[in-house]
Amino acid sequence: MALRHAVLAALLDGELSGYQLAKAFDLGVANFWYAQPQQLYAELGRLEKDGLVAGREVVQETRPTKRLFHVTDAGRAELEAFTAASAKPSFIRDDVLVKVQAADHVDAEALIAQLTERSALARAKADLFGTLLAGMRGDRTEDEFLRHGDRVGPYLTCLRGLAFEQGNHDWCERTIRVLRERRR
Repeated sequence: MALRHAVLAALLDGELSGYQLAKAFDLGVANFWYAQPQQLYAELGRLEKDGLVAGREVVQETRPTKRLFHVTDAGRAELEAFTAASAKPSFIRDDVLVKVQAADHVDAEALIAQLTERSALARAKADLFGTLLAGMRGDRTEDEFLRHGDRVGPYLTCLRGLAFEQGNHDWCERTIRVLRERRR
């Protein structure tokens, strides 16, 4: 997957400025595709040059002029082709796993501290995903939303983000317990 597909998918709900796109990435897309704001702005420029998005100027009275971007028909066709193509399996590439691999030969206390920090971050992100999911559902149950909600795609990706972060938290906590027990 290229950043372009993640940007196109983020723009499917309507026009966004570069700033709004960066916020949308932080709140949803970042759970499966991370990009820094300057990467997003550069990608918007490339997408516009390629005709996959179109931008328009919006003059604001008390603020600088901004550009809003939306997906073009060509951009939707690009997403359609991307969706139809076979997906490569994902893999884990994580420096903490390398450190845990070496756990029998390194300072366990330093590793436990890093795992504790990682666990807290995962818990915080899981809580954020829970809040986002509740906001998307509104007063509906999850089953009702999944059957009748307006846009199920962002909800399903948030569910994956929640499961990912819960899994990270649980694994960190278990690994901490194992390392502490082995030190005794």
